[in-house]
Amino acid sequence: MQYKGYEVEPLALALPSGLYAANLIIENHSSPLGASFRFDELDYFFEADHAIAYAWRWARLWIDQRNKRLTR
Repeated sequence: MQYKGYEVEPLALALPSGLYAANLIIENHSSPLGASFRFDELDYFFEADHAIAYAWRWARLWIDQRNKRLTR
């Protein structure tokens, strides 16, 4: 998935407890260094689709906040 020039990959990792961990990879291919950021176990959910939705929302907020700091 793309968001404001970043490649976003939200993931749901099934845990032995039966919960799903919301994980996230964000890559910026437009950066000269090809920056990549990985966030593991942002929060835990009973449903995989809830974990993915949460990671996707978290990614948008993170990218928006990062862009605000970089444009100041």
